[in-house]
Amino acid sequence: MPTYEYECQECGHRFEQFQNMKDKPLKTCPTCGGSVRRLLGTGAAVIFKGSGFHKTDYQQSGTRCGQERPCCGRDTRCDTPPCSD
Repeated sequence: MPTYEYECQECGHRFEQFQNMKDKPLKTCPTCGGSVRRLLGTGAAVIFKGSGFHKTDYQQSGTRCGQERPCCGRDTRCDTPPCSD
């Protein structure tokens, strides 16, 4: 459930209210009873859950220097990167 920010039109009191998205916006200020308006928020943070969001989840499957075919393009293996002729 999101947190909405409100501002009173009468006294200027600003407050946050934790509400369900289906709930109607508040209409009265809890401090003075005046009318309030809901402010535009900065948005909620995105929370990534599960696999696929880390560097290790998408490692390159190609060969790197020192493996089957070195990065320098030679046909023989190199023992230490970077490859040198």
